[in-house]
Amino acid sequence: MSNKPVPVIQVENLVKRYKKAKVNAVDNISFSVNQGEFFAFLGPNGAGKTTTISILTTTLAKTSGKITIAGHDLDQASKKVRQNVGIIFQNPSLDLELSAEENIRLHASLYGEYGFRPAYALMPAAYKSQVKELAELVGLENDLFKPMKTFSGGMKRKLEIVRSLMHNPQILFLDEPTSGLDPLSRNELWKYLQTVREKHGTTIFLTTHYLDEAEGADRICIVDKGRIASFGTPAEIKRTLVQDYMTIDAADRAALRAELKKLSAHFEGAGPFKVRFDGDTAQHLIQRIKTPLIHLEVRMPTLEEAYINMIAGEVI
Repeated sequence: MSNKPVPVIQVENLVKRYKKAKVNAVDNISFSVNQGEFFAFLGPNGAGKTTTISILTTTLAKTSGKITIAGHDLDQASKKVRQNVGIIFQNPSLDLELSAEENIRLHASLYGEYGFRPAYALMPAAYKSQVKELAELVGLENDLFKPMKTFSGGMKRKLEIVRSLMHNPQILFLDEPTSGLDPLSRNELWKYLQTVREKHGTTIFLTTHYLDEAEGADRICIVDKGRIASFGTPAEIKRTLVQDYMTIDAADRAALRAELKKLSAHFEGAGPFKVRFDGDTAQHLIQRIKTPLIHLEVRMPTLEEAYINMIAGEVI
């Protein structure tokens, strides 16, 4: 029996050029996302992220290329594609004049999951059970019938999760989902999203400017100027674009500098010194240094550092 991952999103040679534009907004990119995967799609403003996610969610027409989502061809079965995706946009798309449950009920009826009824009490038992389960999942079970006007930004995001999961999508697209949220709300939202993923096996497709949110992704695709600039696991991307290093210092900096030169260590700075391992280990290098040290810090660069260096066009 094969354990080969099953792609739930397949993008082949995708191109998007806007009218009167001199260059492609998305320039012949190809990638796949596996079932149940946490996939991060990153890039600076204008890189083609929003254009790509708009095409994948059927809200924007592509120029050329082939896209398959949940086994359905985007051109031939766009309705089937929409039935298999949930979307949380950067700006909440909720009706503030309705209660939380009324927003959910309206959304569910638009997707054809349940026939619309004018009151919650008239909705079928299956609807009530699903709403209750999802509301408990994100901690909104006591707020379902409160007006949206009373909801905080974090509560609105949680409600969007509930609403987007009502039609049991295979894929959840998150376009800057934590934009504008305070750190505590961001952390809580990700806790609930991970719970959703574990319980329902939902594939998560994320775009974000918070690089720490992408650290936990299974794989990352970084786009720049409409093309794929880097692709792989967070560890692979960091290994390709940045190196582990340490900063060291001594009371006698001249002696330390001379010793680092003698050891042919790659270092920079006037003190503290930034020393790269270059295939060595921190422990092995430190053991060979005889000058007494007053400072030692081993650094494992973050995804954000790798991303910044890549966008800046340099590898440190």
